[in-house]
Amino acid sequence: MSDGVRPTLPELIALRGVAQGRRGPRKGRHGVSGRAPSPLRGRGMEYAESREYALGDDARHVDWKLTARSGQLHTKLFQAERERLTLVVADTAPGLYFGTRTRFKSVQAARAGAIAAWTAIRDGDRVAALRGSDQEPPVPPAAGPRGALRVLDALVRWYGARPGDDEGLAFALDHAQRLLRPGSRLLVLADPASIADVPDSRWPALGMHHEVVVLLLTDALETAPPRMALPFAGGAGDGAPHRVDLDLASAPQRQRWREAFVAPVEAALAELPARGVRVQALPTDAASDAWLPLFSAPRAA
Repeated sequence: MSDGVRPTLPELIALRGVAQGRRGPRKGRHGVSGRAPSPLRGRGMEYAESREYALGDDARHVDWKLTARSGQLHTKLFQAERERLTLVVADTAPGLYFGTRTRFKSVQAARAGAIAAWTAIRDGDRVAALRGSDQEPPVPPAAGPRGALRVLDALVRWYGARPGDDEGLAFALDHAQRLLRPGSRLLVLADPASIADVPDSRWPALGMHHEVVVLLLTDALETAPPRMALPFAGGAGDGAPHRVDLDLASAPQRQRWREAFVAPVEAALAELPARGVRVQALPTDAASDAWLPLFSAPRAA
C-alpha cells in the first residue's frame, strides 16, 4: 500500500471496489427510473452521412463542403455515440507534491483519478488520461480493465515524482479540448493555484459540450494554518537548502498566506459553477471518493 508520499499501483487497483460499490441508477421493469442516463452514452453524436437539405433540418448541421461541391444545400446526419469517453486531466504543478494530513495532495489526486477510471469502466465508457506535456502523448482511450490499468499506471508515474516537462494545466486543457467529443466526461485534478492560470474562456467552452468536474486538491496547512511561527525548508537558486521562518501569527503574513492558498480555492468554488463546471475541494485527509456524486449527477436541462 502507499506511504502517503507516492501512490502505488496495488493501492489504485484496490480502489476498484470503491467505484463498484457506488451503484448506477437502478433499472425497473420499464427501464431506468428517475433522471438516469440512457444506454446511449452522454450527448455525443457521430457523423453518419449527408443528404440534401429538407425543410425543418437544423441549419447548424449544414454540410458546407458538400454544398459547395454539389451546388445543392446538404445537411449532415448524426447517430448517437454508444460509447462515451471519460478523460482524466492530471495537473502536475509543484504545489501538489506536498501534504501534512494523511497523504500528499499528489497521492490524493492519483486516488481520485483511479476512482474515476474504475467508475468509467463500470459505466461502459472508454477511459483516457493526459497531463500538460508536449513530449509525452496522452494515454489513449480504451475500454475495460485494460483501459483503466493504463490510466492507473500513468497516474503512478506522474504523481510518484513530478515530471520535469510540465507545461501547466492550461496547456493540458488545450490538448484535452482537441481530444474530447461532445458528451464526454472530463475530470480535472488540479492544484488551486493552477486554476488561476487557465483563461476564463476555456471553461464555458468545455462545460457547454461535456460533463466537467474539477477537483481542487487542498491540505489543512494551506487552508487553515496555525497561528504560530513555522519553519520551512527551501532551495536557493543554486540548489543549496535554506530555512525560511514564517510568522503566521502576524496579521499581514496571514493575509499574504490567505491570498496565496485560500483565495484561489474560494475563487474557483465561486466562479466555475457559473461556467458550467462542477467543482469541489478535496482535502488530503478526506475520503478519496467524497467527490464522486458530482461525477454521477445528471446535467441540468
